[in-house]
Amino acid sequence: MKNKLIAFIVSLGFFAANAQAETTNDSMASLMRSNGKIYVVVAVVLTILFGLIAYLIQLDRKISKLEKEA
Repeated sequence: MKNKLIAFIVSLGFFAANAQAETTNDSMASLMRSNGKIYVVVAVVLTILFGLIAYLIQLDRKISKLEKEA
């Protein structure tokens, strides 16, 4: 499980770096960047993502514990 989690985090980092490298001329994105609201959006997305990862880890531990008992 730990290897899969590490691989997921590394691949997510590569994806984020690739997405950031691309330049877009989207007016909404540039407006949000100029107002500083893009950081709020990124913070909310990261919070949700880390929450889901933590939930999945907790769920995996509970399932593993139940499998050992059975």
